[in-house]
Amino acid sequence: MQILLVEDDKKAARLLAQGLQEEGFTITVAHSAEQALGHLGERFDVAIFDRMLPGMDGISLCQRVRQESVQWPILMLTARDALLDRVEGLNAGVDDYLAKPFAFEELLARLHALLRRPSRMQVTQLQLADLRIDLLAHEVVRAGQRLDLTQKEYAVLVLLVRHAGNVVSRQQLAEEVWHADLIAIDNLIDVHIKNLRRKLDSGGADGQTVQIETLRGQGFVIRQERP
Repeated sequence: MQILLVEDDKKAARLLAQGLQEEGFTITVAHSAEQALGHLGERFDVAIFDRMLPGMDGISLCQRVRQESVQWPILMLTARDALLDRVEGLNAGVDDYLAKPFAFEELLARLHALLRRPSRMQVTQLQLADLRIDLLAHEVVRAGQRLDLTQKEYAVLVLLVRHAGNVVSRQQLAEEVWHADLIAIDNLIDVHIKNLRRKLDSGGADGQTVQIETLRGQGFVIRQERP
């Protein structure tokens, strides 16, 4: 399932994202409300907002999201757990509150509770040409053939397909898939892109092709091409 995590503390965001990824979630991280607003056109099953963000705080971010008619379930993380603070958040469109410090097990329980609620924004599959990704089963099928991908290869492919036709930068891959600095895993990105290309090239249907292109100095883009 897809989660948008908005947390300005990069170390805290990295640790939380790693923990959630180990539980099978796919995580997109934003370190400010402004970065989060850049994802308004995307579909997430749950959004986690830290209340104390630089510039626009979590409450204002929630209000902006609801003004745009985006229906992500929102879990607010906050050190301010007074009654008036909770009321303010609920009135702004927050679905649930979790006070800091919190146990990771409670966070998971609250996320699963939010996921059980029906959502108009929930997406369970991605499709590009003859490539289909089942987000619930974590299964990738190309021309009827199931592809055997590693966890990281799957995460890279999902990110590329969600942005199909648009460039995904190496920095974005580093932050959203590995939750690490680009310098530390730059070579790993190339290895995973190479492996993905090889596995995607295993076949196609009706002349449809899905290709990952490298744009020097920019990043990567996946697109459908027909001969």
